[in-house]
Amino acid sequence: MECLKKPIWNNYTKQEIEDLVIEKPDEKIRYQVLQNWDHIAKPLDGLGEFEKIIAQIGAMTGSDQIELSKKAVIMMCADNGVVAEGISQSGQEVTTGVAEKMGTKESSVCKMAKVIGADTIPVDIGINNEEEIPGLLPRKIRLGTRNFAKEPAMTEEEMVRAICTGIDIVYDCKKAGYHILATGEMGIGNTTTSSAVAAALFQCEVEEVTGRGAGLDDKRLLHKKEVIRNAIEKYDLKHADPFRILQTVGGLDIAGLTGVCIGGALFHIPIVLDGVISMAAALLAERIKPGTKGYMIASHKGKEPAIKKFTDELELTPVIDAKLALGEGTGAVMMLSLLETALSIYSDRIAFSDIRTEQYERF
Repeated sequence: MECLKKPIWNNYTKQEIEDLVIEKPDEKIRYQVLQNWDHIAKPLDGLGEFEKIIAQIGAMTGSDQIELSKKAVIMMCADNGVVAEGISQSGQEVTTGVAEKMGTKESSVCKMAKVIGADTIPVDIGINNEEEIPGLLPRKIRLGTRNFAKEPAMTEEEMVRAICTGIDIVYDCKKAGYHILATGEMGIGNTTTSSAVAAALFQCEVEEVTGRGAGLDDKRLLHKKEVIRNAIEKYDLKHADPFRILQTVGGLDIAGLTGVCIGGALFHIPIVLDGVISMAAALLAERIKPGTKGYMIASHKGKEPAIKKFTDELELTPVIDAKLALGEGTGAVMMLSLLETALSIYSDRIAFSDIRTEQYERF
């Protein structure tokens, strides 16, 4: 692919991103994997959605011999200037604090990833801290975004660099032999940015896609909705393209994850989405490069109201329904473990003949 012939970091332009070619997943492979499932000694469709997802992974990677052992979660860490509007319980110092724990492999997602043998790749794409945080991949675009209540969050150049950062990291993971990647993030205020992105993309009322985030009371939730509503009206975002929506009210973490989703489609690596921030990035990626959603896997339904709209639009089915709201990529890591569990039955197939039983037939 042409996109593999030169470094992406700091080189690609908005136009070059638009010109990238996304190949469709291999439908013949998907069908073959589904046939393989039917020949395993178990009830037809006994693993429900997992059989479809494993078949989709085969289509993504182009092989019915599926391998998921080398896996990682990419956590984009960035601050959001809109925090100055009082839309969050906590300040930006919390982003640095959690990111430091990610760097030492002590945060929630890192502990969970260790249990299932997944690597963690925390990325400083825009933390509002001039000091380099040990253990984080240094890819800082700027010291947090601007306050979108006052001005657009990013310049076009900053947005494009952030997207390309995500693509570049997936490219490196492909070269390193990773089979599957999960998305994660850390950034105080990013349920506000993702809700703003959702309201603009869906051209819907802010109330339909805005939740309490880390736990706002009623008064602050109303204020959060007002800040988002005012910004959408100020910049006329319900009539904007996905690039301008992202640049105006998005975050560097969302932009980086948008690049991760595009990179998954470019390099045929399945991307497991976490919660609402990852979902916002996923739909931006699909709107920017149609066909990208064919390389995405939803993990959980979460608590934020926008998630159902995102999964419906992306035609994805999240299988975990546990009201998760921790973030960081924790729900996506849980999904990685479930996928490997399901894959164990597929990889070590026991045929009906092995148990001296006739194969079930579809009617």
